Amino acid sequence: MAKKSKYRYNIHTLSYEKVSLSVKDKVLKWLSQISLGLVFAALFIFIAYNTFDSPKEKILKRENKSLVLQYELLDKKLNLLYSSLENLEEKDDNIYRTIFEAEPISKEERNAGFGGVNRYKHLENFTEAALVKKVSQKIDILTKKLYVQSKSFEEIFDLAKQKEKMLSCIPAIQPISNKELKHMASGYGHRIHPIYKTKKMHWGMDFSSPTGSEVYATGNGKIEKIERSSRGYGNHVIINHGFGYKTLYAHLSAINVREGQKIQRGEAIGKVGNTGTSTAPHLHYEVIKGGEKINPINFYFNDLSADEFDKMLEISSSSNQSFD
Repeated sequence: MAKKSKYRYNIHTLSYEKVSLSVKDKVLKWLSQISLGLVFAALFIFIAYNTFDSPKEKILKRENKSLVLQYELLDKKLNLLYSSLENLEEKDDNIYRTIFEAEPISKEERNAGFGGVNRYKHLENFTEAALVKKVSQKIDILTKKLYVQSKSFEEIFDLAKQKEKMLSCIPAIQPISNKELKHMASGYGHRIHPIYKTKKMHWGMDFSSPTGSEVYATGNGKIEKIERSSRGYGNHVIINHGFGYKTLYAHLSAINVREGQKIQRGEAIGKVGNTGTSTAPHLHYEVIKGGEKINPINFYFNDLSADEFDKMLEISSSSNQSFD
């Protein structure tokens, strides 16, 4: 089919003249058509790109969705691990460490090292930044808490190996041969001071016994201190039993041990007397745990039956006058 010719009306000649395009006009026309096509093509691609996913994008979105699901499952598993670890920490503090006379681990120590600099800043550009950050933080905290717990178990294991030694060191007998419990003069607590006649805290137990009666170490240990004085405790001995325990034996008339000497439970260390601030021959006996003076009544379990313990508890609890 022959190409149609174009005509243009000439107002001067009042006739139609055939239009002949120059090469330049043809090139410009061709370029304008191409430009318009490119504009429409670019518009179509833009709309398609923002409306429809490419096969690669579809794969990436599926993978991202799967990863989010995995993170959510991991978060739930971490919560279960947290709960299990908290139960383990509670048992560790209130059962395992208590059995072996170890101090519980403070919350500050268990939770240390998680404040300060934002160590998760590099995760903030992720699509699911909040979820990724939360899971990463939980893993870090769990790792630290597990480390603290493992160190605690190492300590408990060492204490368990020393359990037999610890049992032989903890004060567990009466410091004098006192089968007749009525001879125990005064117990731990507020008592009337024999000299000042005022109510004062009596930090130990007084065992009434004749001068010269044997005084025995109540647990294995080492003689830490010997002091001879005409005031206060008078002639007295302090034994360091280890594991945080010490015992004090006061108002002695004689001391037959030396500082630094190792001692065994039941071994005689001196004799009952009336030295220092004392109104009658007796032994003043104290038990010290972790630097705190505690009631010795709970440390005669190798000597007393249940009935004898109840009887001693009744006598020691009566608010009477102490001997020192």
